[in-house]
Amino acid sequence: MSQSTDGAPTPTTLPETIVKSVTAWSPGLMRPILGFRRKYLPLLMVYFAYGTLGIIDVSRDMWVKESLALTAAELAGIGVWLSLPWTVKMMFGQLVDSVPIFGSQRRSYILIGAVFSAAGMLTLAGAAGGWLPFSRADNLYVLGAMLIVVGAVIQDVVADAMSTEVVSRVDPAGNARPEDEVRAELGMVQVLGRLALGIGILAVAGLSGWLAQIFGRETVFLLGLIIPAISALGVLLIQSETSERRPVDWRILGGGVGFGLIVLAVALGGLPFAQEVVFLLSMLAICTMLFFVTRELEAKTRRAILFASITIFAFRATPSVGDGYFWWTLDVLKFDETFYGSLRQTAAIIAIAAMWTFSKQLTEYSVTRVLFWLAVAGAVLSLPNIGLFFGIHHWTEKFGFGARNRRD
Repeated sequence: MSQSTDGAPTPTTLPETIVKSVTAWSPGLMRPILGFRRKYLPLLMVYFAYGTLGIIDVSRDMWVKESLALTAAELAGIGVWLSLPWTVKMMFGQLVDSVPIFGSQRRSYILIGAVFSAAGMLTLAGAAGGWLPFSRADNLYVLGAMLIVVGAVIQDVVADAMSTEVVSRVDPAGNARPEDEVRAELGMVQVLGRLALGIGILAVAGLSGWLAQIFGRETVFLLGLIIPAISALGVLLIQSETSERRPVDWRILGGGVGFGLIVLAVALGGLPFAQEVVFLLSMLAICTMLFFVTRELEAKTRRAILFASITIFAFRATPSVGDGYFWWTLDVLKFDETFYGSLRQTAAIIAIAAMWTFSKQLTEYSVTRVLFWLAVAGAVLSLPNIGLFFGIHHWTEKFGFGARNRRD
């Protein structure tokens, strides 16, 4: 309400309401744009390239269902093994911070990660095209997927390291910046990284479905080679690297290598309950590494890291619906490649809008609070999928739209 010249209240017009709403939200909406710095670009390109790996997702999933002998349960088991490189991410971090290659601790590792990703794409293309006869397509799929994951982990570790280095701890005059200001900029770099990741996903989400519909699986995997080229291009934009070289902590590096060898032996040896054994070994390895890394910190900081680690573990340990649900949507709901591309694009738009709108909360709220609301949002957004399983689309068809938002 506004007030007239005679003192009587007058109704607020709709344009005034819109202007006030935009004014109230504009600082938050402009934060990512105003927070961008040119020095962030190389690491943002790494995150963007990681997001664009989704260009092969629809083709890969369709190829697995059409051509491989793997069941949905076996794919879930393979997913456990593919997550292991992320488990020993701390070991890769030790390499990046302590072992320069050709005098480089950043550029060289980004290129190594790109090589792993390219090798994985070529392996998948060879399996789909039948020009790698030395092994079964099922085994080549696992090998190619593992190479891509290792490449992504290496580049993610480098990007994480760079995300702290690009934030200056001193102002132009050489004076120490306030801690809250540094922390806020570190949070903004993380938000920009996630936005770059989301934009990468958005850029290829619809395209992945279209490519899967038009081209053969082998061709799409070969087109995926452009992804490691993007992150490699970012190497040219790195103006300077850190001169700090940390001493090698052999407890972390050696323990990570030993863990990898044990996991490899368990996987190849056909040990009963192999996945459960690997899970317990992973927990033991992570807890041991965290103990070594944090034991010199003060008790308050150690407790904060412990609680954050438990929260993140609980959040990440939540199982997904897996390939069984994907196959059900293909066989029962009759989704196709193009429609799956549209679904992924819609999801990417929602993710970017949420990160952009709530960038202030993501940079200033605690990890526990952010993950709590992410869990709530995830539960709400999963309700339509659950409803589809129980046939809600049959009911909505009475109102003109079905499982694919139209009358089938």
